[in-house]
Amino acid sequence: MRAILREVKHRPWAVPLGPWIMAQTWHDLLFAHWTAPAAMLRPLLPADLELDMFQEQCWVSVVPFWMNGVRLRGAPALPWLSAFAELNVRTYVVSSGKPGVWFFSLDAGNPIAVAIARAWFHLPYFRARMSLREGDGWIVYRSERMHRGAPFAELSCQYRPIDEVFQARPGTLEHFLTERYCLYAANAGGQIFRAEIHHPPWMLQMAEANVERNTMAAAAGIALPADPALLHFARRQDVVVWRPRRLGE
Repeated sequence: MRAILREVKHRPWAVPLGPWIMAQTWHDLLFAHWTAPAAMLRPLLPADLELDMFQEQCWVSVVPFWMNGVRLRGAPALPWLSAFAELNVRTYVVSSGKPGVWFFSLDAGNPIAVAIARAWFHLPYFRARMSLREGDGWIVYRSERMHRGAPFAELSCQYRPIDEVFQARPGTLEHFLTERYCLYAANAGGQIFRAEIHHPPWMLQMAEANVERNTMAAAAGIALPADPALLHFARRQDVVVWRPRRLGE
């Protein structure tokens, strides 16, 4: 992971001071993006966060993928904890001039990882039964939320890249939706936290998807059109994460 910290010119602000605490590698991501009315999203967000818009339009994304190499700094990747599928529903927010991501939900196939992420990062992680495989160039993805007390949500789809790899240019919609270097979360007391992240620029491809069932956003109270407005695929991304800090800390 030291190598990715040598590639920083693309960042919108400097790499955080202090050591990162967690590393992970993401694989076979689908970014499925929809436009959404600000009036629908605003009541679902903390008052201290501002919706981030592209040309006066809000966006919501559903992102299935799998990860491996999940480890704490200085520790090895443990086989029973370091590789699992994940699926998130997110929108785009800004605070103190730092655009980032707000997660409505993050479903994961590893219950231990779910417990750790909920406790350490204050993120709305949920346990899910998940599977994915690759066949004939398609990623076949299934997820059913199994978390006690949480609204049921599922995704059943297949997706694949359909064009050449490209790097999003600053100022484009693709750049706005993917090049994000922090996430925001709230604890049970309503305090807002920001966790800085770092990764190389996204290497994207246009994608296509066949969606059989998708209730992920609806479970968060968000009504979306049936078909995504925009689809991107990314084969791999290496990521490091810093400790979450309260806003103003």
